[in-house]
Amino acid sequence: MRDHRRDGIPHGNLPLELDAFVGRGAQLAELARTLDSARLVTLTGSGGVGKSRLAARAAARRAPRDGVWRVQLAPVRDEEFVDYAVVEALGLTDHTTRLPRETLLAHLAERELLLLLDGVEHLVDACAALVTELLGRAPGLSVLAVGRRPLGVAGERLVPLAPLGTEEAVELLTVRAGQRSVARDHDADPDADQREVRELCRRLDGIPLAIELAAGRLDALSPGQMLRRLDDRFRLLTGGDRTALPRHRTLRTAIGWSHELCTPPERLLWARLSVFAGPFDLEAAEYVCSGDGMPADDVLDVLCALLSQSVLTREESPAGVRYRMLDTVRAYGADWLAATGDADRLRRRHRDWYVGLATWCELEWFSPRQGEVAARVDAELPNLRSALEHCLDEPDGAHLGQYLAGALWFHWVGCGRLSEGRHWLEQAVRLDAEPTAGEQSRLKALWVLAYVAILQGDTVPALAALQECREEAERSANPTAAAYAEHRTGCLALVTDDLPRAETLLRSALHRYREIGELNSNVLMGQVELAMARAFQGDLPDAVRLCEDVRQVCEDHGERWARGYALYVLAYAAWSDGEPVRARELLADCLGSAHRFRDQLGSVLAVELLALVTVAEGDAAEAAVLQGAAGRMWPSVGLPLFGSAHYNAPHELCEAAAREQLGDERYEECVRHGARLGRREAVARALRRPGARASLPAPRPTAVRRAPAGARTAKPAASPTRKGGETAG
Repeated sequence: MRDHRRDGIPHGNLPLELDAFVGRGAQLAELARTLDSARLVTLTGSGGVGKSRLAARAAARRAPRDGVWRVQLAPVRDEEFVDYAVVEALGLTDHTTRLPRETLLAHLAERELLLLLDGVEHLVDACAALVTELLGRAPGLSVLAVGRRPLGVAGERLVPLAPLGTEEAVELLTVRAGQRSVARDHDADPDADQREVRELCRRLDGIPLAIELAAGRLDALSPGQMLRRLDDRFRLLTGGDRTALPRHRTLRTAIGWSHELCTPPERLLWARLSVFAGPFDLEAAEYVCSGDGMPADDVLDVLCALLSQSVLTREESPAGVRYRMLDTVRAYGADWLAATGDADRLRRRHRDWYVGLATWCELEWFSPRQGEVAARVDAELPNLRSALEHCLDEPDGAHLGQYLAGALWFHWVGCGRLSEGRHWLEQAVRLDAEPTAGEQSRLKALWVLAYVAILQGDTVPALAALQECREEAERSANPTAAAYAEHRTGCLALVTDDLPRAETLLRSALHRYREIGELNSNVLMGQVELAMARAFQGDLPDAVRLCEDVRQVCEDHGERWARGYALYVLAYAAWSDGEPVRARELLADCLGSAHRFRDQLGSVLAVELLALVTVAEGDAAEAAVLQGAAGRMWPSVGLPLFGSAHYNAPHELCEAAAREQLGDERYEECVRHGARLGRREAVARALRRPGARASLPAPRPTAVRRAPAGARTAKPAASPTRKGGETAG
């Protein structure tokens, strides 16, 4: 498929096609014509008919300015998470208290893109409401929905997808069979064999999924053998559900027939794998699905057999090789799992695996594997959500839900998922857990909830959570929870500009951490925040000393996230000392790390300070562009510049210098140009080397006043670092 890129920046998330696209020329052309003439198109059809593949193929042929973005909705079980799924697919981060719908509306308002909603049938009401609002307020947006039924929205154009014709079905079977022969009996009449192939495709109603399942069996059976087995199964089904659509019965027949051809271990693993809500890896399958008739050592061989039969698909991801089961196939397996009476046990094993995974990831976040951890949790998010739902729905699972929501703090805070994290944390702390088992988990969930609320600028709920955490920690003599509560209260003091109190609390919290032997990214961020408090009060040398110590500890442990914030403070100090080259190097490192973690706050802080460095280097136009880009990013973080006099000083310095050199009209032109840049484009532009050519709006012919290119601006009295706990996100 087309890789939507412009200037090296990805514009879309459509996957590359891993196998040949067969047939569908007429349907592809029809869908393309409809997309050209309507803003909302829904591709409908029965399960397994190839809707997703055709939609992705058609979407890949389009080239809207801001790309094509696919949202996979099959793993989403709760309508409440439809908006979150779209936010996630678009790669958005939002540190504010805005609802995800507001984030989407702000992002899409001035963009021109195609949104591909894949698998809407079980979420029709939520998708219809979302699409209606987005299309009504984002004029450059088009939507291609894919599902078994329409959305029922005004202006919707329907494109029904029929199964393949006989010739295309035969071609698909032959192509997917690959090296397997479609004539296993060498004494057979070739013409008779071809008749059997055509009859097999006809009996499968030309449904691509059914044909792919059949192709996966051609290494063991001839077309004639498969046809006879399929005939037997159709006869068995004559007494079944006569109200089902014929093609639905055919697909279920084909899946059931493939199921019957599986060995008992393959059927057992098929059923047990249905507990996964999204892609999974081998280790997860071995843990969750082994035992009680399935030795762990056998899982790989059985899984490979299911792969060869197209029951599973294999895919590469940033987190490594993963396996996926199509939703229709998973639903069939889930029915069998329920029939065995083993579903509850498998869900508990699934929950336990992902609680364990979150524990490992939290520990490894403070290590050289931090980037790997971020990618792993991103890949596992559908399964982690499923585990959280299970914990919070079970009467005895409250403490595990609190533990899991709290253990994922690094993902909520460090990887741009504050809004979703707050959703889970608020649900978790409302539950009553067992006094002994759940006490520690609840206290952690409370301070993590406060941390998230501070980063969102929502100080009242943060204060309430911290007060409850502190009181309970004192009552239960829990030194760890007490240290974290004091730390985050210090962050809250910074947010409210009470710098002496912030310094006192942060120093005390760091002392508590040392007493209990606590050292991790949170502790290091406490030291960075203390450095910021010192910088706000005019002591840059002490701030540098504190951040150099953080930097050294981070490098010793391979930590990159907290290190980025320490580099930010060091970069400001370098700029203040008249070393713009060093400041730029430090900020480039800081920005690169923040962007890789999808840390919107770290990214926009670095871009703002790079604008100040850029104007000091004499490129006022580029500095104004960067300020415009940062201005577009701030609404996803919170109130622009947070109303902080400390943080606002460098922004005002940069703006004053740029206006002086460019004149008001030219400055505003450059700012508007920057405001049109997406987040990835803004980051790429900020990381461009000084002097590298970059597109700028053409200046108007009117003359503007310019200061000498090397003119140096006055320095602010205080550091530009962001206030308090907000720096930590």
